[in-house]
Amino acid sequence: MMGSSRWRVAAAAAACLTIVGFLLPVDADEHEHTYTDKEEVVLWMNTVGPYHNRQETYKYFSLPFCAGSKKTISHYHETLGEALQGVELEFSGLDIKFKDEVMQTTYCEIDLDKAKRDAFVYAIKNHYWYQMYIDDLPIWGIVGEADENGEDHYLWTYKKLEIGFNGNRIVDVNLTSEGKVRLVPNTRIAMSYSVKWKKSDVKFEDRFDKYLDPSFFQHRIHWFSIFNSFMMVIFLVGLVSMILMRTLRKDYARYSKEEEMDDMDRDLGDEYGWKQVHGDVFRPSSHPLIFSSLIGSGCQIFSVSFIVIIVAMVEDLYTERGSMLSTAIFVYAATSPVNGYFGGSLYAKQGGRRWIKQMFIGAFLIPAMVCGTAFFINFIAIYYHASRAIPFGTMVAVCCICFFVILPLNLVGTILGRNLSGQPNFPCRVNAVPRPIPEKKWFMEPAVIVCLGGILPFGSIFIEMYFIFTSFWAYKIYYVYGFMMLVLVILCIVTVCVTIVCTYFLLNAEDYRWQWTSFLSAASTAVYVYMYSFYYYFFKTKMYGLFQTSFYFGYMAVFSTALGIMCGAVGYMGTSAFVRKIYTNVKID
Repeated sequence: MMGSSRWRVAAAAAACLTIVGFLLPVDADEHEHTYTDKEEVVLWMNTVGPYHNRQETYKYFSLPFCAGSKKTISHYHETLGEALQGVELEFSGLDIKFKDEVMQTTYCEIDLDKAKRDAFVYAIKNHYWYQMYIDDLPIWGIVGEADENGEDHYLWTYKKLEIGFNGNRIVDVNLTSEGKVRLVPNTRIAMSYSVKWKKSDVKFEDRFDKYLDPSFFQHRIHWFSIFNSFMMVIFLVGLVSMILMRTLRKDYARYSKEEEMDDMDRDLGDEYGWKQVHGDVFRPSSHPLIFSSLIGSGCQIFSVSFIVIIVAMVEDLYTERGSMLSTAIFVYAATSPVNGYFGGSLYAKQGGRRWIKQMFIGAFLIPAMVCGTAFFINFIAIYYHASRAIPFGTMVAVCCICFFVILPLNLVGTILGRNLSGQPNFPCRVNAVPRPIPEKKWFMEPAVIVCLGGILPFGSIFIEMYFIFTSFWAYKIYYVYGFMMLVLVILCIVTVCVTIVCTYFLLNAEDYRWQWTSFLSAASTAVYVYMYSFYYYFFKTKMYGLFQTSFYFGYMAVFSTALGIMCGAVGYMGTSAFVRKIYTNVKID
């Protein structure tokens, strides 16, 4: 037994070291971003791939490029996000030193046989671009071009680098591709480069500003969409306040008047509406285990979105490779108690007894969905030999985070939720026998309410979806996180208002099945987002191929599902507070 415990401790320590190794940056000279004269500056070659398929990337040297003569420098994935995003840095072999200019110099030659020529021709026909890094600054270049007839193909052989410096820091890098050489089999092609250094007034903190596109993200259409959504919020909040408060005031007045009647008059009175289901409105939802797990997961996704956006507003996460994804993973793991607290407390309130099973489902619902999709796409990436194929070590690190971080923290949250707020303290007693649900008009059926409930929330965010999609699926860096925070707040307010109105009409029709209806009517926003993704794919992009198509629709399904779970949880939480409020204010014998 002693030996077994030692092995468990050793395994846990190894897992923690693996996680820390992925989450903490590796100490290296280039990460200090300061150089002395003549100090080596590393040019990393990252990936190459078709311009229209941003996620279909391959190692730079998967094309028959040649490297310089300098010794190879190993590169390790410094963060989990960098590994998951397919960053594959390889040393170029070029001799570059700080402030040391290099005239045009041949660094290698390519023996162009037929196979290599065919590889370059295929890359040129599919508009292949490559990416490089100097001091973490990205550089893009095109492989080659074809003539007007498309018969002859030319390779760019001369990399002309112009590097700007401010003091002892690199603040700007520009690449000019020259030396167009026609691709002819059985010839030798000389690859050359030159480096020119120039003094720059750009501050180090502002060196990424050139990669941003203010004219795109701060376009008047973007401002107009925010204003339009804000007006929708004012309208909905006013509508909910006016209609519901006036209607409820009349209901309260009628019910107060009925309390003064004797039993005979009350029985003969015209009593109807939401008060009639007071004995069933707090009845546990169907399938409480999966329902509470979805609510807990949705609350966690909302917490992650809120925190990550705030961090992105404070820190420029786009300046570091994979930092956004690494931050999201870290925050998701750290907010696991939120999932356990809300899911566990709701399950306890609904009388659930299999709380351990609920905890496991809540903890692994989102990770299983994401990992399952990634696992499927990973097979395609491996088949294509793409850099997006997730390394085995990264898979182990993700599993370690799930089992050694997310699950224990979820357990803590579940225990706290069950003990602190797990007692069913409903304002109305639940009847032993469910009340029959009367017939109602077709547009009051839960299925119809669910389909219509997501239209207005989607309408408040679909313009922002275009900018988010473009930043992820095209070559734009999203940096207007203030807009995103405002849109998140607007989405939550619109979702809560719409679900409250839908729930009130449902209860007024004496249908007490409001829990799943409120969740699904808000979650149906995801269906419209996924439908919009089809429009975006076919009309706004030029993506093609099995890998890019499966990557796009696979991860868009994950994004839409997560968004739907978050909206559903927000809608349910707001509606739950509303239902509790109206039934608390009504005196029920």
